[in-house]
Amino acid sequence: MASLAGGISIRANASRAFSRLGRELGVSSIVATHLRRYKSSLSTTSPPPKLSLPRPSHNYRIPIRLFSTSPRASSSPKFTYGISASYCAKENRYSPTKNLTPFNPYNAIPVPLKPADRRPASGQDAFFVAPISNTSDIAIGIADGVGGWIDSGVDPSDFSHGFCEYMAHTASLSNEIDEVPISARRLMQKGYDLICASGKVRAGGSTAVVGIFNSGGNMEVANLGDSGYIQLRSGASGTGGGYETGGEIWGEQLMDLPRDAEVVSKELKHGDVVVFATDGVWDNLSGGDVLRIVSKRMRYEKAWVNGVEDKGTEVGEKLGELIEEGGVEGKDKGMLSLQSSLAVDIAGEAKAASLSLRRDGPFAREVQRRYPDEKWSGGKSDDICVVVVVAVEEGK
Repeated sequence: MASLAGGISIRANASRAFSRLGRELGVSSIVATHLRRYKSSLSTTSPPPKLSLPRPSHNYRIPIRLFSTSPRASSSPKFTYGISASYCAKENRYSPTKNLTPFNPYNAIPVPLKPADRRPASGQDAFFVAPISNTSDIAIGIADGVGGWIDSGVDPSDFSHGFCEYMAHTASLSNEIDEVPISARRLMQKGYDLICASGKVRAGGSTAVVGIFNSGGNMEVANLGDSGYIQLRSGASGTGGGYETGGEIWGEQLMDLPRDAEVVSKELKHGDVVVFATDGVWDNLSGGDVLRIVSKRMRYEKAWVNGVEDKGTEVGEKLGELIEEGGVEGKDKGMLSLQSSLAVDIAGEAKAASLSLRRDGPFAREVQRRYPDEKWSGGKSDDICVVVVVAVEEGK
């Protein structure tokens, strides 16, 4: 649950004032992070029944299939992406089988604004994956509804889920209705415009992380708010250590728009793992924690193996097989893909950490440092959402 909405003061107490600062990073294998150090959100500003906005510029199981891409030019590498999501609402028990959605690009994109009982059981967190029309590119996103709207009688999940549904629908049709190729920021903007214009969501706000993954092995990510992503790569031995810090994370009014999203472009390599997650993960697990979880699974499945003379790590020969359905064995002895196992591992540990009274995560450590009188210890209970992408280059 994102804890801010436009016009709402957040200085009330430390439990809402601070999120993930001082994140512990394993330097050698973390290629990139985008974990914002302050709270911001897409937000509507007026009371119901009509939206008065700044001028705008799925609970179903599906078989595991891959987002198979094709190159735009014969000289370009061809990347395939294995993608799965795992999630859990704050008030629910986590189930590694029920709270898992592997993605199939051939499934039809549902019409936006599905009934609440057809959404994934992810609470105020939401996510989407959609093929971009007439291309081999893939759009991915997560959103975290601003919980403060509950006080106004508004369900925050209506905005976040509707926002993701509109982005998925837009991506699937974008090149049929728009001559300009879709970008991460433009997709975020279009999803925002559509949900605001729909008239079916009374009010609300959301953080957002949106990524475009193309067949040439590049990703563009737009981030607005306190969700984030991390890109992991097999590399040199040892993890080193370090902290990524930021400044103050509060503000009297935060009414950011998609145009305010920070955008970065990154090159992907064979065997990279990209994790998109909401603050229910990052408040309870550090970047180093996620690196450890991913490395353990990748090594166990021999997706990452010891390099020559045991120096560092490199990508295993059977990575392409591991992202197929049944590539690895799940905890319940069912057969999963590598990306599904990674998503379950991360979401499961984040859920356990959020409920722990003794395990101090990034949120707890920062509150203890800044507000010792709060006597905060243990995890921070919240909705949890993780989307994992495993990049595989053909011929490797």
